[in-house]
Amino acid sequence: MLISRRKFIKDSYLMIAGFLLRPAIQDLDRFEFPAAERLGRVNVGKVEIKIRPNADSQTVSVLYEDAIVEWGREVVGTNAYRNNQRYVETPEGYIWAPYLQPVRNILNQPGQSLLDSSRGPGMWVEVSVPCVDLMLANPPARSPGLRNRIENNLPPRLYYSQVTWLDQTKLAQDGRILYRVNEPFGSYGDIYWASGEAFRPLTTDEVSPINPNSMDKRIEVNIPRQTLSCFEGQNEVYFCRISSGALWDAWGNAVDAWATPLGKYPIWRKLISLHMSGGSSGGGWDLPAIAWTSLFAENGVAIHSTFWHNNFGEPMSHGCVNASPDDAKWIFRWTLPTISLDPGDETIPWPGGTSVEVKED
Repeated sequence: MLISRRKFIKDSYLMIAGFLLRPAIQDLDRFEFPAAERLGRVNVGKVEIKIRPNADSQTVSVLYEDAIVEWGREVVGTNAYRNNQRYVETPEGYIWAPYLQPVRNILNQPGQSLLDSSRGPGMWVEVSVPCVDLMLANPPARSPGLRNRIENNLPPRLYYSQVTWLDQTKLAQDGRILYRVNEPFGSYGDIYWASGEAFRPLTTDEVSPINPNSMDKRIEVNIPRQTLSCFEGQNEVYFCRISSGALWDAWGNAVDAWATPLGKYPIWRKLISLHMSGGSSGGGWDLPAIAWTSLFAENGVAIHSTFWHNNFGEPMSHGCVNASPDDAKWIFRWTLPTISLDPGDETIPWPGGTSVEVKED
C-alpha cells in the first residue's frame, strides 16, 4: 500500500507546524530520561498521543521532537493509508511507532586517554544515550544543517545509534570528561565537544566479517515491497524492511529525483561512518555521523543506518536504502569488501564487492 498524496501532505504540515511551535529543548545536563530499559525518542516535530492505537481516536496529549517516552508494548492498530500499523504503548497512551526512534539510555565511564590509530589518537564510538548536545569548538558553523539548527535556536545534537570519531579529551569545569567529535569522512569541518558519558567505544569484533569465505553473496532490494534480502547462492540468509527513495517532497509534490536507481551495482566503498549531504539549499539535506554505510551506485547512493525515522516499509529517503541500525550493521559486516576498525574506510576497485540489485518485482 502506498501513502495517499493527501495523507502525506497532512502529515507533512503537522511535522512543519510542530517544528515551528515546538518549545525550547531542555539542556540535556538537566534532563532526566525515564528509568525504563526501552525508550522512544520523538523523531518528528510533533506527535499526538492517542487514547487507543487508532489515528482517529481521541488525542490525550502531544509531544514535541526529542521528547523521550517509555516504550511499552508494541500493538497492531489502525492508521489509514499507511503501511505501518504498529503503535507503541506509553504510560499516557499510544503513539504511532514510526514517529518514535527506539533508544536506550546507557551511560559510559569515559577515559582521559585515547588509543593510537592510523590517524593519530582516536576511536570510533556509538552514541548510547537518546541524544547528546554538542558544543561547537571551531565557530562559525560550516555545514548547512548546523547553520539551520543555530538559526532556529536548536542545539546541535547526536542521537542514539549514530557512530562518529573522537580524537581528543579534556576536563570540563565541573570535572566531567569531554570528548572532541571530529568526523573524518564527508565533514564540512565542524568540530564539537560533547559529554564522554554518551559514547560507547566500538570494538574490533563489532566490525568482524560475517561468513567472509562465502563468495557467492548478493543483495536484492525490492522497491514495491520495500524489503531487502541477502543471499548466499540460492539461500536467503537475511531479510529486513527498508525505506527507498521518497515518492513526494514535504509539500506533497511528486518527485522522481529521489528514486533509488534500478539495476545491478557492486558495493564499491564502505565506511563505518559518513557525513552525508546533498540537494539544493531550499530542499537539501545534511546529516552527520551516518553509520554502517555501504556505497553501491552513483551519486552516493548507499545502504546505511537510519536514526531520523522508524518508518521502514515505506519510501522515505533521498535515494539511499534506509535500514534500521541493527540491520545496516549486519549488512555492513556481511558484504564485501571486508573492513577493519582502523581506518574504518575501504574502497575496492572494479569489479567491486557484493552485488546489489534494485528491482521493481
